[in-house]
Amino acid sequence: MPMRAVLLCVALLFAFHIVHAQKVDSIFFHLYTDSLKKGTFNYINVDGKLSNGAWLPLTGKEIIFTATAGKFEGNSLFIERDCTVEKITVKAVLKENPALTKQVTIYIKKKEDNEKLKSADEVLHSRRG
Repeated sequence: MPMRAVLLCVALLFAFHIVHAQKVDSIFFHLYTDSLKKGTFNYINVDGKLSNGAWLPLTGKEIIFTATAGKFEGNSLFIERDCTVEKITVKAVLKENPALTKQVTIYIKKKEDNEKLKSADEVLHSRRG
């Protein structure tokens, strides 16, 4: 093996070790919405702040999710259509350090998404007129 290839392998292993050695110092919710929708999966975004200041998106592999209603599949919380609560508290616990937890209360959307959107022709026609 040429010396250059050996040095490259050593450098890559060293870099991997440094990146892998970073620990999550804190976790945060960065929600994409201000309310949850019934009858659908609602993605719950949790990021970890590493000891070097970098951010890492966290999934169900690193986080234990619980909620006062609904059911989690990975990061997605499914709310049944017949759910009667007005808000849900979601808790995230870091698996490798259960002392790192966050929780947030999220309201359930009350107004139905039944607005009829304009077709492409209607949008184009209304711009001309």
